[in-house]
Amino acid sequence: MIIRTATLEDAANIAKVHVDSWRTTYKGIIQQSFLDKLSYEKRTTLWENNLTNPARNVYVAQTGDNEIIGFVVGEKRDTNTEQGATDLSAIYLFEEWQGKGVGKLLLKQVMQSFKEQGYHKVYVDVLADNKSREFYKYYGAQYVETITIKFDGVPIDEEVYVWNNIDAVLEKL
Repeated sequence: MIIRTATLEDAANIAKVHVDSWRTTYKGIIQQSFLDKLSYEKRTTLWENNLTNPARNVYVAQTGDNEIIGFVVGEKRDTNTEQGATDLSAIYLFEEWQGKGVGKLLLKQVMQSFKEQGYHKVYVDVLADNKSREFYKYYGAQYVETITIKFDGVPIDEEVYVWNNIDAVLEKL
């Protein structure tokens, strides 16, 4: 397994992971009509734009067969005005690769990049019904609050977690 910086050429493969993982991870959490409307083409365009933004740290997990099976995104969101803090904005894997240590490798890579950039605190938002919140908690993320967001006008609870010490996370990884 190789964890590397994503390139513009990875946009379509990242889009496939993004769409497919949303459809499996959020089935029964987000309304099916929203998931059915997800498009590889639209997500490819989104990722072409994302990958040209130097403020985003995007890494992919690639198998020995050169298949991209997951990705992670770290970036300081506009809404995060806290000094020394940044955000883990996405980490997704194909369903068949979940629970095999790939997420841990991606988390380690993005946390290392945050440390190198001088951050010491990292926030992550996760849908309250998403079992991946246990992954974050296992690596030391602490619950902050629950907020309500909307998908196609339907309210869904989202939990905010924080890692207060990147070094402590890296030690556990």
